[in-house]
Amino acid sequence: MSRLPRPRRLAAGLSAAALVCVSLGATTTAHAAGPLMNYVVNTKATPGHVRKTEDAVKDAGGKVLVSYQQLGVVIAQSTNPDFKTDIRTVHNGREVQSVGATRTVAVTEGAGGTNSTDESTATPVPDPREGEQWNLAQIKADQAHAVTDGSRSVLVGINDSGVDDTHPDLAPNFDAADSVNCVNNGVPDTTPGGWRPTTSIHGTHVAGIVAAARNGIGIVGVAPGVRIASVKVVNDAGFIYPEYSICGIVWAAEHHMAVTNHSYFIDPWEFWCNDNGDQGAVQEAVRRAYAWATDQGTLSVAAAGNSNYDLAHKTTDNGSPDDGTAVPRTIDNGCLDMPTELPGVITVASTTQTRARSSFSNFGLGKIDVAAPGSSVLSTVPGGYAKLSGTSMASPHVTGIAALMKSTHPWWGPRDIERALQTEADDTACPTTPDARCTGTTANNSFYGEGIADALDAVTR
Repeated sequence: MSRLPRPRRLAAGLSAAALVCVSLGATTTAHAAGPLMNYVVNTKATPGHVRKTEDAVKDAGGKVLVSYQQLGVVIAQSTNPDFKTDIRTVHNGREVQSVGATRTVAVTEGAGGTNSTDESTATPVPDPREGEQWNLAQIKADQAHAVTDGSRSVLVGINDSGVDDTHPDLAPNFDAADSVNCVNNGVPDTTPGGWRPTTSIHGTHVAGIVAAARNGIGIVGVAPGVRIASVKVVNDAGFIYPEYSICGIVWAAEHHMAVTNHSYFIDPWEFWCNDNGDQGAVQEAVRRAYAWATDQGTLSVAAAGNSNYDLAHKTTDNGSPDDGTAVPRTIDNGCLDMPTELPGVITVASTTQTRARSSFSNFGLGKIDVAAPGSSVLSTVPGGYAKLSGTSMASPHVTGIAALMKSTHPWWGPRDIERALQTEADDTACPTTPDARCTGTTANNSFYGEGIADALDAVTR
């Protein structure tokens, strides 16, 4: 999974019961001034508890940015350095289950930053290039297209850095009405074009893998007949903070997206630990959001990560937090790479053209669901085409297959598609040259999970 991978207004259409945006007016109590920070505040998922929690936020010197009544999660902002302590004392702290900062540095939406990236500096290539799409042959998408290109009734969310809807291979399948920008403190913004990319080609590349149109112009996506929407969750500095990801997945579910692709991990922690502090509160808020989306009929597919790390045996994290000064720390399996390790999310590892595990791909027995092409994959970028590598490229192949499954089995829900993806994947054995990191069986191992995803079986079963 690339982490990009180290690469305003209330949105119309959301029900009032699902999303409440509150005025950022002055609070009534004076508090000491500190850095501007964002927080998740977890409470019971009822209108009454959420309303009282909003009051507690204000009384603790904070402002409510977004409230998700269906999750029992409030996104708050405050300059009060004692906000987390104060919110537990106002109203005797009755409403607050947990509270946590979503980042380790002050809020500076739109400010610069440094992030590593797996985006190659490739020069756009002329089209047509479908003959170079080895990736489609590996997952048998070229054969699946003889059965179906996917249904226009299926909408896929590209939860990423934005999608260039003017690209000739994406424009025919793009749904502007259901697109959104979530990078203004996690408040959904439907300003036309706000969901386009500004500094990154990543989301446009991912979108082309999923659903580049069959139009005789350039490449072809895994599901060239479905629709795609841009759900922008990556800011100009390349960060994906928790409030952005929560905004994006809730928006996708509210707008009936059958599948969403998440080629990133949530910053600033590569692994969010289940502690009694910031990380634990954020882990719970994000878990609630993705679980709710699954219950609403939205399947989430995510990249496994590009750290060549064994997700089943976590020991150390040397790169977090990535929005400030990284401090090496000891971790365990209670620390999650989100969203890919959340329950119900499909975790995708990366393969090369020879069907080997990509050297950068994360792995782990019981952690990887399936594998798909991710090394040197040709797809769309603003202005043309380019080849990129990363589990960010592997994940959208599986997202496309899931969209084909939904097209041929419209009554299937997320759990049906999840089971089918695993069942229909082509069993892939560990390398013939012994590698102690590859454990398990041919049917299910730490490198490939249930195997390499199979698009043909997806549409013929």
